[in-house]
Amino acid sequence: MMVPLALMVLGVLAAATAPRLMARSDWPDREPVLALWVWQCVVAGVLLCCVLAMALTAAAAWEQVRSPVFGPAPRAVVEAYALNTYGPWAGVLAVLLAGGGAWTAFALTREVGAARARRRQRRADLLRRSPLLPGEDPRDGRLVVLEDGRPGAWWLHHSSPQLVITTSALQRLKGRQLDALIAHEQGHARARHDVLLHCASALAAGFPQIPVFAAFRDQVHRLVEMAADDVASRRFGRVTIALALVQLNEDRGVFGPCPDQHAQVPQRVDRLLAPGARFTPARRLRLTACALLVPAIPLLVTFMPGLRALT
Repeated sequence: MMVPLALMVLGVLAAATAPRLMARSDWPDREPVLALWVWQCVVAGVLLCCVLAMALTAAAAWEQVRSPVFGPAPRAVVEAYALNTYGPWAGVLAVLLAGGGAWTAFALTREVGAARARRRQRRADLLRRSPLLPGEDPRDGRLVVLEDGRPGAWWLHHSSPQLVITTSALQRLKGRQLDALIAHEQGHARARHDVLLHCASALAAGFPQIPVFAAFRDQVHRLVEMAADDVASRRFGRVTIALALVQLNEDRGVFGPCPDQHAQVPQRVDRLLAPGARFTPARRLRLTACALLVPAIPLLVTFMPGLRALT
């Protein structure tokens, strides 16, 4: 029972310490892409601990599960895990972890279904407000200009993705600012930030009592915007994209004395106008490798008894 318990301890430790360490650090704002990678490794490590512990406890509790888990492994490898000593708690823990896995799958399915429903609704609203002309093929136009008094731009994801820009945004943004806005939205599309956002929202909604998933959702929403800002700033400059953000949001009250608690546009503008020092490539590589250890350690803990038995 030591390996499953060690995996559960590792999962709890990662879930408890990672959000605190990330909250105390100031580098994620300077390296949003790297911070997204670290968060994904942490969440993957927590989920991997649960999956591996479930597999071992289920193999100990039921012979029908043991054969698929260990497959053609030598007898010495199976005996190294001492599955017969796990006791009756193995089945209880396996059932609890399996229930958590099923609930995770349900939450992801629900989030995907809700996202598809939202896309269909937005697509229907777009067709209602900007109908196709006779003979026009919707797959031909990747850019749609929408008559709207509120400035905005977003990607409409479906079989043929389209970038929607409102007329108010076109009136406010000129030249390079408009190009920077388009580059920002293209950065979201190329990195498939929508998939990451859906996964983070599904985990946070499915397990609201687990702080690491709520922190993951909140940080992902913030970091993907900063990452897209960096994509645009590399092509058109930080001042250009900062001015575009101000032009788009100045009428929404986010720069007032009492902005919405969720309004992060002022932070993004300050970050663009006063950027911090970036990591060197060597330091970025070291941190990337260190983050990869979070999901690698559970695998090492799980396979270590079997590897020792083989040697």
